[in-house]
Amino acid sequence: MLTARRLALLALLIIPLSACNRGLSDLDREIDRLIQTRSGELESTHAPGVSEAAPPASETNARLDTDPSTQNPPGEDLSFRPAEEGRDVETALSKYGEVEGGARILTLAGTWTTAQRSAREFLNAEEEYILAAIRLLIERHRWSPRLFNDTSVTLAGQGDEGRYDSAVRVLNELSVTQKLPYGGDVAARWVVDATENLRRQAGGRYRQSSEIALDASIPLMRGAGNTARESLIQQERSLVYAARTFERFRRTFLVDIAGDYFALQNTKAQIANQQRQLKSLRYNADRAQELVTAGRLSKFRASIFENDLLRGRNSLESLKERYRLQLDRFKVRLGLSIDEPIDVADDAIDIPEPDATLGEVTSAALAYRLDLQNQRDQLDDARRAVDNARNNTLADLDLSASASIPTDPSLNDAGLQFDPDEVGYSLGVTYGLPLDREIERLQLRQAIIDEQRSERDYSRFRDDVVVGARAALRAVELARFQYEISVQQVAINKERRREQELRRDEVDPQTLIDAENDLLQSENARDQALTDLRNSILNYLVATGQLRVTGEGLFEPLPGMKPTEGEAPDELPMENPDEGGAPTNSPAENPDGG
Repeated sequence: MLTARRLALLALLIIPLSACNRGLSDLDREIDRLIQTRSGELESTHAPGVSEAAPPASETNARLDTDPSTQNPPGEDLSFRPAEEGRDVETALSKYGEVEGGARILTLAGTWTTAQRSAREFLNAEEEYILAAIRLLIERHRWSPRLFNDTSVTLAGQGDEGRYDSAVRVLNELSVTQKLPYGGDVAARWVVDATENLRRQAGGRYRQSSEIALDASIPLMRGAGNTARESLIQQERSLVYAARTFERFRRTFLVDIAGDYFALQNTKAQIANQQRQLKSLRYNADRAQELVTAGRLSKFRASIFENDLLRGRNSLESLKERYRLQLDRFKVRLGLSIDEPIDVADDAIDIPEPDATLGEVTSAALAYRLDLQNQRDQLDDARRAVDNARNNTLADLDLSASASIPTDPSLNDAGLQFDPDEVGYSLGVTYGLPLDREIERLQLRQAIIDEQRSERDYSRFRDDVVVGARAALRAVELARFQYEISVQQVAINKERRREQELRRDEVDPQTLIDAENDLLQSENARDQALTDLRNSILNYLVATGQLRVTGEGLFEPLPGMKPTEGEAPDELPMENPDEGGAPTNSPAENPDGG
């Protein structure tokens, strides 16, 4: 058998390689450094980090089950409990809004930080960025020196009149390969060959030799130059694209979350408006009933108030259900538990409206939009693809070279005694005529068409960015105009109702109802216009590429704007002027509007 000394020589070749395997923690740190570098180049204040996944709570073989169970019982095994026809539905609806211990109140700032911490959309976007970094590291590793070690053990025998001469052969090859920057690769190999005859008693029972070899293959025409580095160039650029995409996502996500938050506030304001109207309708209905009792008003006319009161109660319950559904969907988007009771505060963020011209917003959008920069650079990718396709139509001209130094072949146990006199080498050039390049020429034409399409796509995208930026500026002005009109309408309808209250005995009941409905519609229109104005300002900043987000996921004010959170701005009141503000408790807790 092989002696311990001889086996130790092979062990020395294998053991160091096992130490080259790095743990995931080392890789995670390298990924983090790469992401920090790319995000820093964008001056982004947030760069996602890699965290190890939590181990499963318990081991299970369910993932290996080829016949996973299905739970689908027949209809006769199910049960259905019908509700009572005479139940108090209004009371049942009110219970859906009851919260034991109170709801968690989310401010706008708290919503933004929560979304960045637990929202599934945000986590997916982070992981896309991380995966782009991993793909680049994989490609970089392919272009770095790569170590390989292969060990094979072979037992062979040859029979001779019933007797077998058996031998054990151990072959170990340690190699390192390196891609060359402009095409081709070079490899160095150390091969150790040890053979021991297990039965022969004569000399030469054990033989060991080794060889060091160097091989190189370099293309000079087809596949040479920058074409050879295409995969690395593209992955490097793709990580820049991923960094821009992630940063733009953070900005649009902030605006989307704010839009959902403002929509919840708007629904709360509509509930408050509806509750205010119900109070007025109940008062009118009670007073009409008194007039009916006194014989001063017909029952038919009094029923108009009762009918509108029922309509108002129905609208209130519909609004409350809309609010509950909005809250549930909001919790899902934030990554919160469905069972966690939450409510939105009545705070707001005061962002001044922009004072800009169409030319200024066009210049800003063209300069700062990260997605436009990606589209522009991807056009260069298409142009580079044409160059690569053109290179692929060239003739093959490859240079190959190799050299080897073996140990002294006259020694049975050569060890590391390499013999310079036995050096062997080879040098060759291979030329391949481009006799059949039909597929490559078609691919070149395909690449040229793709480039032309990319130019049109970029031109179209650029124009869309300009149109979107200009539309965003006009949307702010339109939203301001609509808000001012709605405020005036509220004032007019309040004055109209006040005059009718003074002449109540002379006014037809339907006229009073119409005045109440017009006031409610104008109040709802005012609150919707306020929501649209806030959204339009944020959308303007996104459309022009000027929105900035802090590392914590909060809105970062630009020089010249001083947003204040906690109360609505003076010119954009959230409260109802005649009621003293929207209720701070959950709207579902006031089922009767009282």
